[in-house]
Amino acid sequence: QVQLVESGGGLVQAGGSLRLSCAASGSIFSINAMGWYRQAPGKQRELVASITSGGSTNYRDSVKGRFTISRDNAKNTVYLQMNSLKPEDTAVYYCNFHDVTSYRSGYYYREGDYWGQGTQVTVSS
Repeated sequence: QVQLVESGGGLVQAGGSLRLSCAASGSIFSINAMGWYRQAPGKQRELVASITSGGSTNYRDSVKGRFTISRDNAKNTVYLQMNSLKPEDTAVYYCNFHDVTSYRSGYYYREGDYWGQGTQVTVSS
């Protein structure tokens, strides 16, 4: 069974930095894409950044130049470095692992997508 555990959220003043981590446990063989989403109160969940297995990245316009997504395939972990944080970045942040394949007892299994439990990021003005 694959599980994702997030860490790194918290309260920070505007202009500050935080680093989010999301690690997967289980018998994982590969993860296609990894991403970070966020959801503010009363708003829909939105994609913040994503990274493919080959390392190609994509960011929403509002975080370009401030956020950096990276991944460590050996550790099945994705990171989100957030700098120059703004109050509008306040939200619950969720990691997503897309198209996960596991390997157990000599067989490969297409597991689908997994989500982290969410971590609160609050930026005060």
